[in-house]
Amino acid sequence: MESLRVPAALRLEAVQKTYGKGDHAVAVLKQLTMSFAAGSFTALMGPSGSGKSTFLHCAAGLVQPTSGAVLMGETDLAALDEVRLTRLRRDRIGFVFQAFNLLPALTVRQNIVLPLQLAGRRPQRQLVQEVVERVGLGDRLDHLPGRLSGGQQQRVAIARALVTRPDVVFADEPTGALDTRTAAAVLALLRESVDRTGQTMVMVTHDPVAASYADRVLFLADGRFVGELQRPTAETVAARMTRLGAWAAGETEAERASGGGEY
Repeated sequence: MESLRVPAALRLEAVQKTYGKGDHAVAVLKQLTMSFAAGSFTALMGPSGSGKSTFLHCAAGLVQPTSGAVLMGETDLAALDEVRLTRLRRDRIGFVFQAFNLLPALTVRQNIVLPLQLAGRRPQRQLVQEVVERVGLGDRLDHLPGRLSGGQQQRVAIARALVTRPDVVFADEPTGALDTRTAAAVLALLRESVDRTGQTMVMVTHDPVAASYADRVLFLADGRFVGELQRPTAETVAARMTRLGAWAAGETEAERASGGGEY
């Protein structure tokens, strides 16, 4: 894993997230320390219940860790009040979700520029046009989301995440609802966003093929960092996930025998 001494777009330092109290406390993330270099593409993988979604929410400032620190550049998210945190998420973070989360009553163009309008920023025609051309939706700008295919809707969601030129883009299973061909086009678009603009991409996925588009893959199990792959291929990722799944299953059986359990 990259050293925390290397300049990074995003850092997690000893992040712990626990839900509940006392005997009912469950640690979902356990002392996670990791760094994401500017202009890098990282995939995060792990068995069901490994803490991937909680990681994403903490890293993006949607959920506050129980302990530890999340830093975007040199900004400690825990040091921000709600107003400043909302502004940071709006201006420096982009989100791409599996469910698209488009507003059905707005056109493609209106959905794409919505983050700029919410920020009180006037959309720059050249910037919007550049993003639209990159996602290949120039002839769909006046359409409502209901008239688009799933792949086209995901492209709108990507354009909406990129139009503010955020420092970090988080993608949560961005191809989970897409067919293989459409998923490949979406992943190529995410890869291009990193290579062309130097944005930092952090993608949670269960798909080894999707993970192969990243520069590296980080693996979680039971809320812990348990390994990584540099320059991954679908084959090496699938092999690692198979071993990790077997390890996690054995860990769960041991915990159950001792009265514990995996979250």
